[in-house]
Amino acid sequence: METLLTGANILLVLLGFGLLILVHEAGHFIAAKWAGIRTDAFAIGFGPVLCSWRKGVGFRMGSSVTEVEHRTGRPPRALTDEQLARYGIGETEYSLRILPLGGFVRMLGQDDLDPGAVSGDPRAYNRASIGKRMIVVSAGVFMNIVLAAGLFVIAFTMGVRFDAPVVGDVRPGSGAALAVVADGDAQPGLRSGDHIKAINGRSTPTFADIRVAAAMAVPGEPMVIEVDRGGTQLQFTADIEIDPVTNLPELGVYPAASTTLLDDPALAAVAARLLPQVPADARPSSGWTLTGLGPQGHVEQVEVWSSLQDAAARTAGQPFDWWWETPRGEPRSSQVSAAPQWQHLQYVDATAKTPVAWEEGILGLVPLVEIRSVIDGGANEGVLQAGDVVLAFDGVSAPRMREFREIVARQESAGQIPMTVLRDGVETQLQANIAIEGFVGGTPKLQVYPAYAWHTPRIAQPMRRVALAGGPGTPAAIATPLADLPINPGDQFIVPDDDGLSPWRALWVHVHQAIERGDDSFLLTTDDGGSPVEHTIELDDRWKEMVAALAWRSPLPQQLFKPLQVTRSSGGNPLQAVSMGLHETWNFVVLTYVTIDRLFRGTVGVEQLHGPVGIVHLGTRIADRGLAYMLFFLALISVNLAVLNFLPLPIVDGGLMLYLIYEKFKGRPPSVEFQNGAALLGLLLIGTLFIVTFYNDLLRLVG
Repeated sequence: METLLTGANILLVLLGFGLLILVHEAGHFIAAKWAGIRTDAFAIGFGPVLCSWRKGVGFRMGSSVTEVEHRTGRPPRALTDEQLARYGIGETEYSLRILPLGGFVRMLGQDDLDPGAVSGDPRAYNRASIGKRMIVVSAGVFMNIVLAAGLFVIAFTMGVRFDAPVVGDVRPGSGAALAVVADGDAQPGLRSGDHIKAINGRSTPTFADIRVAAAMAVPGEPMVIEVDRGGTQLQFTADIEIDPVTNLPELGVYPAASTTLLDDPALAAVAARLLPQVPADARPSSGWTLTGLGPQGHVEQVEVWSSLQDAAARTAGQPFDWWWETPRGEPRSSQVSAAPQWQHLQYVDATAKTPVAWEEGILGLVPLVEIRSVIDGGANEGVLQAGDVVLAFDGVSAPRMREFREIVARQESAGQIPMTVLRDGVETQLQANIAIEGFVGGTPKLQVYPAYAWHTPRIAQPMRRVALAGGPGTPAAIATPLADLPINPGDQFIVPDDDGLSPWRALWVHVHQAIERGDDSFLLTTDDGGSPVEHTIELDDRWKEMVAALAWRSPLPQQLFKPLQVTRSSGGNPLQAVSMGLHETWNFVVLTYVTIDRLFRGTVGVEQLHGPVGIVHLGTRIADRGLAYMLFFLALISVNLAVLNFLPLPIVDGGLMLYLIYEKFKGRPPSVEFQNGAALLGLLLIGTLFIVTFYNDLLRLVG
């Protein structure tokens, strides 16, 4: 049944794409007819003709050209208007082609692939005025924008759900983290749970509006942010800076999450690892909803994940009560303890493209890598097991997460890699299998999901130096407190007062207690399998401040919860629906140009681009979410089609518009040689983009 539904969704998405192409080409076609230009063909798709219709010939499989030649002895393009009228034959062939990846309108005297193919016929494209030709060229883009606005209007009339404009997390050091209250005594910085109502006076009904406002901000000019914090209205000013990763203006906030866990069967295993103290029958799983916090009789109702985060931060690590509801409506409750917040230990050589730029840990101590789960049917099913802790990999002892991933990434072919794991307390040697995913230049994969082994009191290769983020005067890198200590990869650490929840949690508490006492050092005992060694770890003021800033966090991370969403609906008001549709059309035009900008800056890789196959695949998943989502998705694609078509590139409409502007000022079009060269370059660019995106799509489907 699922296969049939997927097939139906694919057909629905293809029909939707066909509509977008039809509307785009219809814009050119209608404008050409208005301008009096003769149109010989109106085609959806490229390549051989599947079926066609022509006035006087009717519908037929294949092209109608053969029938016209049979009747008149000449191809239709060679017949004058009078001759076509005499035979009762229409000038335009409407056709569906074998590759439904575009479309075209063929006008007399206009051929993108042959700029020299002009005509002396008074109805030829090249004989029309420049103003009329500009209208013809831009009509397709105009129609796509109009269609997008119309689809947005219909979708909003039905009601569409978006990520809510509520802060889920704030990136340290970002503009949001340093935002200052304009009037009032609130502490600086936005915080989790803040509802952003407007930016620079412009309403932000969805989280996408926040991203657009930040992307359009001018670095160095303060941004005014209106916030609702628990019913209190606050106004912040934030100095937006260029984000070091994206290289674009960003606020540094991330969407909030709801209190309902994702619908994912793997959540049960994840919760078992994160919440070992919670009884199995009360342990939250796929689709469960957190309803309240606190002891019975004093339960605080919650609606967003940030409430769980705030409660955990207030507990100082002590157990607290939480209340859940299963998908069947059954109540569940238990006690749970907060989890430590770990340092992000940045690699000194990390760049925006480094796969693993930092490790989680504390003071340079980093946990080992654990196999969180093994992909069913993958290369290592039956070889590796969930819970395996990696002690050695391809000759590297106690690899950190970065080294673990890099070892896999540098494999050139399928094969085996020696690995030693800790399985149920026993060291086990095995051969892990490498699979190559993809057809051309494949990507090596272990086909497992790695995570940090917080429940194993052993240390991965210690980090001796780390990079720091900060303003002018911040050193590029500093030594960690254990830089000169003989702590070895794979050593086991021992700390007093282990509460049995997690050895790394006990280590975190041990370090914090030393700092709270005002100590300048603390003792850490390690054991390499021989005799225990006691180390004195010195702490300077910088490291004390960084560790003291770490807080208690939710025992379940935000990523495991469904996003917090808000339904945007016009409430049946057509004028409101039009306003909302135009608003979203503008938003996505801006986001499309921002994405193109990121692509050229190199902060968005070509491997992230979707081609026709990927868009159809994504569209089928969106179709499962209902008609409103489907219409919204098609409107988004229509906007992208309009924007990309109007880029100043050869072959597409934007390039043709540049030619017309040149002709307007110079009195003549660009030379045929230049246009031929530009056309060849345009075909090369589009062909390369198609091959790359098609390859990316196949990797996603088989990956």
